[in-house]
Amino acid sequence: MKYPIAKPHILESDVQAVADTVRSGILSIGPKTTAFESQFKETLGVNFASAVSSGTAGLHVLLRAAGVEAGDEVITTPFSFIASANAIEYMNATPVFVDVDTHTYNINPDLIEAAITPKTTAILVVHIFGQCADMTRIMAIAKKHNLRVIEDACESILATHNGQFAGTFGDGGVFAFYPNKQMTTGEGGMIITNNETIYNLCDSYKNQGRDNQNMQWLDHKYLGYNYRMSEMQAALGVEQFKRIDFLLKEKKKIADAYTKRFSENARITPPFIAPENKESWFVYTIRVGSKEARDALMKYLEQDGISTKIYLPSIHLFEYYRDTYGYKPDDFPVSEHISDTILALPFYIGLTEKDIDYISKRVLTYLS
Repeated sequence: MKYPIAKPHILESDVQAVADTVRSGILSIGPKTTAFESQFKETLGVNFASAVSSGTAGLHVLLRAAGVEAGDEVITTPFSFIASANAIEYMNATPVFVDVDTHTYNINPDLIEAAITPKTTAILVVHIFGQCADMTRIMAIAKKHNLRVIEDACESILATHNGQFAGTFGDGGVFAFYPNKQMTTGEGGMIITNNETIYNLCDSYKNQGRDNQNMQWLDHKYLGYNYRMSEMQAALGVEQFKRIDFLLKEKKKIADAYTKRFSENARITPPFIAPENKESWFVYTIRVGSKEARDALMKYLEQDGISTKIYLPSIHLFEYYRDTYGYKPDDFPVSEHISDTILALPFYIGLTEKDIDYISKRVLTYLS
């Protein structure tokens, strides 16, 4: 038996929806995209939603629409997928990393104010692995210092903090639908906001800078990009989002099953969920005592057909960021320690209790 890290949950209804859209001949800028955007507005209770080609694209245009400019500094986390920092680089702005909380792996609010300078214009918050950052404290800091807040909720669709959805606290939020996410459109993303100006700019930037008030003409008001979502992607998204509650519920069952097997072993650190948060399970990670133990465990599991992955390396130690900013080991020790000791286990709908039992026993056998 081979266990991949992740795989999408695809039904025949998903396939049929995409096929019907292809047959319709309307393949871009059509009713499926509008319907997908409407689902997000209604479910998350926001005024505006704009579908884009990826979460990375969404972060790029949202940062620009929120007013981040060349030379600005944007505070963010080093423990994230690299797209969150890269999007700041796209603006010729500087990502300023702040270390993370030991338990949730999200940006540590205690460290944010010390990183603020006269050049700081925004905080790009990443809700890592389906768990909200401490938005109560982060929003208070942003208000005090008059900073924009952009939420990278690409891994955290329908996650909540004190009952409020990720992506709805700041000036705007972005979700992503890569095949390993809670739901998928293959590639694709969604921007949400309650700010009409930001929405109009995002909707224009993603569509080659076209003037939204004059859509029937090739009138390009801004420098824009081709970041549109296709109708085929949107058709798949509509079907997937219809059953998002089911998808999240099934992922939670698998996460709970893993945690039940690991929670009493002192050599394993299972995921920690803050009491004010409701998790939207994206990946299931555990931590072990050292990098050497983690790497050896990964090799051991691979021999049994169990795929694992380092989730995630710390961004500041990637070659580009080391060469550009001179980052070095121990600059963000909490993030680095998490990166050195964490691994993601197979996590997808379709894993049975028997599968989880087998994977867990192999982990526990090695660590014992």
